[in-house]
Amino acid sequence: MSLKILRAGLQSTIQDLGRLGAAHLGISASGAADSLSLRIGNLLVGNPENTPAIEMTLTGDTILFHSETFIALTGSKFKIDLDEKPFSFWDGTYVRAGQVLTIGPTLMGARCYLCVRGGLQVKKIINSTSTHLTSGLGGLNGSILKEGDRIAFGNLEDVIQPLKKIENFPSTDTTIIRVTKGLQWDWFDDQNRKLFFKKAYQISTLSNRMGLRLRGQSILSSKGNEIITEGMPLGAIQIPGNGQPILSFVEHQTTGGYPKLANVISADLYKVGQLKPGDQFQFQLAAFPEAEKAHLEQENYIRSLKALCR
Repeated sequence: MSLKILRAGLQSTIQDLGRLGAAHLGISASGAADSLSLRIGNLLVGNPENTPAIEMTLTGDTILFHSETFIALTGSKFKIDLDEKPFSFWDGTYVRAGQVLTIGPTLMGARCYLCVRGGLQVKKIINSTSTHLTSGLGGLNGSILKEGDRIAFGNLEDVIQPLKKIENFPSTDTTIIRVTKGLQWDWFDDQNRKLFFKKAYQISTLSNRMGLRLRGQSILSSKGNEIITEGMPLGAIQIPGNGQPILSFVEHQTTGGYPKLANVISADLYKVGQLKPGDQFQFQLAAFPEAEKAHLEQENYIRSLKALCR
């Protein structure tokens, strides 16, 4: 029971929900860039939410299935067909042995996820199967998937009743990203804070899973652009000397020395995972109670889907 990569995409990796608890070793959590889509994809095939799947970025893979299985594709919509016939998104589907799934370029957004019932059989490293490209850990040999790679399916011991087709998708609007005040918020005067929220930023081509470099309004700190190195949270927005913000992402460095003006709220991190070079968006300031409410609403949504799997 396995699949084979006939044609590799731009940057396809195996991801689960991340390698938590290893920051003291200099290893960030990594995990799915759009964890919400991964969680829902696993529910659609009856897997636990943290089951490893294939994350595809901008352009997907061509995949041969060596045995019958049950799969789902979630995330942003890509050009997809199964044996040259249209394939349904956000829906669990059986595939037969010998069938070929072709996942082409994105039609919107940055990433999609292929979830297989039973998951993918790869070794856990520090309690996670996630590929951490920066350190070469996890996934399949710690790297992107390549032509000829063969991945066995996991066992079916922990599977549950698959979720039926999703009708109410999570919001795909990435034009607004909500943030809370960062640790060095008071390093920036009112004028620079207003500039930060007033105009749109564009994702630079220099962006990756480690961080998104933004192009737009330069932001200046009144206290300089260096701090004593301290821990770096996921979603932190650093302001380096050139004033162009850097948004730390799933493979972010675990420490940093630039002041942090803001931090993306946890409920909007999945949207960051769908931003691609050239996309434009604006930041919106959220109070902490609003951020907590958004997180709870997202978790309640997942719980409501899990209840349908029983």
